[in-house]
Amino acid sequence: MSTATASPSASGSTLAAAAAYPARAVADAEAPLTAGTDRYMHAAAHALARAAVEELRGARGAVPGARVLLLVGGGHNGGDALLAGALLARHGCAVTAAPATDPARLHAGALDAARAAGVRLAADPMAAARAAAGGAAGVDLVVDGLTGIAATGPLRPAAAEIIAPLCAAGDPGERPFRVLAVDLPSGVGVDDGTLPGPVLAADRTVTFTCFKAAHLAPPAAPRCGRVDVVDLGLPVPNGAPLAVRPTDTELGGLLRVPGDRDHKYTRGVVGLWAGSQTYPGAAVLAASAAVRTGAGMVRLAAPARVVDLVLARRPEVVPVDGRCQALVIGPGTDPADAPRAAELDAALGRVLGEAGEPVDAVIDAGALPLLAARVVSGGRCMPRQVLTPHAGEAAALLGALGEQTSRESVEAAPAAAARRLAELTGATVLLKTTPTLIASPGGTLLSVDSGPGWLATAGSGDVLAGIIGALLAASRADAENGKAVGGEDVQAEAPARCAALGVRLHALAAARAAGLVDASPAVTAGAGRLFACSGHPLAALDLTEAIPAAWEQLWCAGRG
Repeated sequence: MSTATASPSASGSTLAAAAAYPARAVADAEAPLTAGTDRYMHAAAHALARAAVEELRGARGAVPGARVLLLVGGGHNGGDALLAGALLARHGCAVTAAPATDPARLHAGALDAARAAGVRLAADPMAAARAAAGGAAGVDLVVDGLTGIAATGPLRPAAAEIIAPLCAAGDPGERPFRVLAVDLPSGVGVDDGTLPGPVLAADRTVTFTCFKAAHLAPPAAPRCGRVDVVDLGLPVPNGAPLAVRPTDTELGGLLRVPGDRDHKYTRGVVGLWAGSQTYPGAAVLAASAAVRTGAGMVRLAAPARVVDLVLARRPEVVPVDGRCQALVIGPGTDPADAPRAAELDAALGRVLGEAGEPVDAVIDAGALPLLAARVVSGGRCMPRQVLTPHAGEAAALLGALGEQTSRESVEAAPAAAARRLAELTGATVLLKTTPTLIASPGGTLLSVDSGPGWLATAGSGDVLAGIIGALLAASRADAENGKAVGGEDVQAEAPARCAALGVRLHALAAARAAGLVDASPAVTAGAGRLFACSGHPLAALDLTEAIPAAWEQLWCAGRG
């Protein structure tokens, strides 16, 4: 039985492959083999018990004497939890099961096995949950087997009431117990990553066969903790996945070391339209990021004060317009600044191909409202143009394009928002969430670790824009010079993959800048992480200096 672990940690560990399939497709693929047998349930229970043993050893140093609470529903996940509880009881744990339904509705065979092993069935599940959350008098581990992948909508009232005191005990790492989820934290939107109601965040999730969208898409993904995918010998569904997390091997394979025949135009030239009198530093950050990511040349179009600041930091930047393979438009700009907005709007016209061929581009910050106006007037992006909004900017874009929404709505369903923006604009959309989501028209949603929380600092988005601009320019230069890898289908996905690569480089650079490279991850997840080492604050400019080492790390991963 093999196990794959999703650990896109900011400490720099290599990502495991992750493709998430619809719950219905998973169930349909498994049904012919699972019908009429509990063989796979027992295999799942053993995997859960192994994970539980690891969690208990990590929490208290030993397994015998540990106190375990099973939250069980009437489905197969409840049966998995009961069978795992039986195994833990045989290892010397004091195990209590708190059913969220009439015990007569629990999996009969699993309940009999649990009772035979000494698992106690709580007469008052609510009281058991309240006691479990009570610190020193509580439990060491909670196993969440309330619902499975077939569940939809919020938890039923009884289940919601059971988890309420456990949720009130705090977030992972703050509360006095750990939580191990069976398949996924009960109550999350399995196929869309939404949170339709209360959810008990897990320290670790054990799922089977393949990932589900909730493991990769926010806001559910951070609540899954570390995700282990256990191979039970069941088939992976056919058809397209709902979401994919690219591996470091895949992303690193996009990087290319220049040869002795390369020059600045074969390396990729970035045109940068960034900075303003109000926000001059954004251009310094974006230009530095593009240079450190390997651009053959960076051209800058900006006010004189901005140019002076950039050249003082990066004398290799060229403040003259000219041939570029990709543009970065908008960091540190304000659409209310009329003269600067007019320059950006003209650059957007160039990007959209109004006077020639469309141009690969990153469209960020102050350029996003200008783009919306152009789309409303009949303009259309292509996937080779990457939009980089945060939730508020995405809501404003959607609103300008005729969609009734709000920042809160985007944060509640970011996968749907990213896909809708890609559909309305024709662009590749990088939505800055945790984890980051990347959607392209008709393409598979990509999910990429967004890096440590230390990245929540002014200017980090400007750095990301510069990184992606350099990667787009390099990809376009390769295509121009016949060095692009793969066929037409692969090249069609190149902008989304460049965006994903940029996010990963950004995250790894942040890990290095925050001192987390050598930290041992205590919890790894699609987003929220706890580390044995907390790291330390970073400034956005620190990120740019850490990019080359992150680049080399990914390049090595791409070569196996």
